[in-house]
Amino acid sequence: MTQEHDGETRGWSAARKGVWSRLRFTSLRLRLVVVFGLVALTAAVSASGIAYWLNRESVLTRTQDAVLRDFEQEMRNRAGSLPERPTQDELQHTAGQMANSSQRFTVLLVAENPDGRTVYGSSGGLNGFSLQDVPVSLREAVTEQQEITSNNKYPHRLYWQRIVDGDTPYLVAGTRVIGGGPTGYMLKSLEPEAKDLNSLAWSLGIATGLALIGSALLAHAAATTVLKPVQRLGAAARRLGEGKLDTRLRVSGTDELADLSRTFNKAAEALEKRVADMAGRDEASRRFVADMSHELRTPLTAITAVTEVLEEELESEGGGIDPMIEPAVRLVVSETRRLNDLVENLMEVTRFDAGTARLVLDDVDMSDQITACIDARAWLDAVDLDAERGIHARIDPRRLDVILANLIGNALKHGGSPVRVSVREDGAQGAGDGGAVVIEVRDHGPGIPEEVLPHVFDRFYKASASRPRSEGSGLGLSIALENAHIHGGEITAANSPEGGAVFTLRLPRDVSAQSPSEKDGDIEDEGAEGDA
Repeated sequence: MTQEHDGETRGWSAARKGVWSRLRFTSLRLRLVVVFGLVALTAAVSASGIAYWLNRESVLTRTQDAVLRDFEQEMRNRAGSLPERPTQDELQHTAGQMANSSQRFTVLLVAENPDGRTVYGSSGGLNGFSLQDVPVSLREAVTEQQEITSNNKYPHRLYWQRIVDGDTPYLVAGTRVIGGGPTGYMLKSLEPEAKDLNSLAWSLGIATGLALIGSALLAHAAATTVLKPVQRLGAAARRLGEGKLDTRLRVSGTDELADLSRTFNKAAEALEKRVADMAGRDEASRRFVADMSHELRTPLTAITAVTEVLEEELESEGGGIDPMIEPAVRLVVSETRRLNDLVENLMEVTRFDAGTARLVLDDVDMSDQITACIDARAWLDAVDLDAERGIHARIDPRRLDVILANLIGNALKHGGSPVRVSVREDGAQGAGDGGAVVIEVRDHGPGIPEEVLPHVFDRFYKASASRPRSEGSGLGLSIALENAHIHGGEITAANSPEGGAVFTLRLPRDVSAQSPSEKDGDIEDEGAEGDA
């Protein structure tokens, strides 16, 4: 049950990551859709608002003008025919007649009867339209007598106001009969017009929503049209970055994206040509170094044989070497050895550059291998070894010997004695199924200057003047690093807090699981050793 729950959780998490990945991948598309949607929404809302406002004013004004015109006509014809002091019954009868007009509004008439009392006549009955339903401001405006001027010929005018009672809109109007008579008020419901306007608002809202959906679809289609060439360009750029320099885009049209595709094709063509030229020059350079190294080996073999004879003469008692030329003979012997090492180093570097270096793997005990390397070079007195027996690794013994010889020889030559070599196992992740073997070579010298540390593994790089001048070619540490890389390992250089330089070699214990280049045959030439 727990495993099923964990599986569902992982599945949901993966699905969520996939959704977010697609969102990030289509972020430009989403932005285009959002922008199109906002523009369409703004335009639709603006158009709908303007249309609603214009229709609302048109509907209300038309209805209002018709009602006020009819009410004014009724006040002039019917209320104006009443006596100046009508009775209650006369007011009630006239209000009923006025309410039966074509506009069907409710009427309230207010006047003084012959006894001087205020009487009311309403078409809605006793519980219908009353004076309390008329806004105070409107009553005050109706009863106020205006000054008669050239622009205002009557002391009383018709006033109107829109009110809302119980969510229902009404039109209220009032006026007085000219020359004396009752005051009339009118109440007209605008609910039919409000329903028509609500229907119009719903229609405009639906139209706005449809416009928004349509704009989103159009934006998606436009984004697809615009982004498809961009996606093809991105895919082509990724292929180009992966080294597929023959990648080209199909160009059609004359727009900006087509110009961009043409520019990409020209750049890819120029890059392919430049890389081909560089590869050709690099191949020619490697071939030249390899051919030169091979050609030098034949005369070097003869020169080495001669120098060995001269060296034997120097070491023999009573030799026939003139003491005056003995320093020159020793110089020739040492420089011949150095030239021979340089040729071997160049051949080894050429094999690494050409990718022809191969591993011959064997299961070795690291302690025995390091001891053999130190003993073969007579370094036992100068090296302190801290390595337990039983730490095995499947590696190339000859290439490990080259690495150790370079690291230990470099420490002895440029560092300070004693040189300490320690071996330990490391089971950290990423070191292969069987873990890794870590070998540290530490000296007790002045250490490596900080400005030199980034370059210690560069080819032909020599240390600064703070160290003794190297007699090597500057290829030893570079060859050691290449040998570590071909095993799937690494070498790092640092300064110890206690003083001295520390070189750390890390190799996987089972190189066969790391490197696909294992061969059954051995290497023709052995790598060089021992220079910094």
